[in-house]
Amino acid sequence: MRRIDIDDDEVDIGFDHRLLYAGQPYTGEVVERLAGRPVSLVTYTDGLKDGPYREWYRDGRLRAEGMMHMGFMSGEFKRWHPNGVLAKRMVNSEDGKAPAAEHEWDEEGRPTRSWERTSRDQ
Repeated sequence: MRRIDIDDDEVDIGFDHRLLYAGQPYTGEVVERLAGRPVSLVTYTDGLKDGPYREWYRDGRLRAEGMMHMGFMSGEFKRWHPNGVLAKRMVNSEDGKAPAAEHEWDEEGRPTRSWERTSRDQ
């Protein structure tokens, strides 16, 4: 799969919020680096986030991970606190347009917020 750096001079964001490379909607992976280390790796299709999505803290610990579908979070998406404890778990429909559940924890792993859509919510 083709991969470019977000800081490449040919990268731009179009008026419709699509990622463009050399003036065209981009398909492939986009890496962002800070001090030479990757801090994000995102897959795009026709300029929209579509596929695996990952972020890391500066020390290399995983910060976020999930799947995207045409610009929306799809299925399960997780975020971690800097100490490695799970901070948030979100579940969305496969097309990313309908949230199904969200759970949050503090840095000690204690639940702070939680909800799930029931069939009556639909």
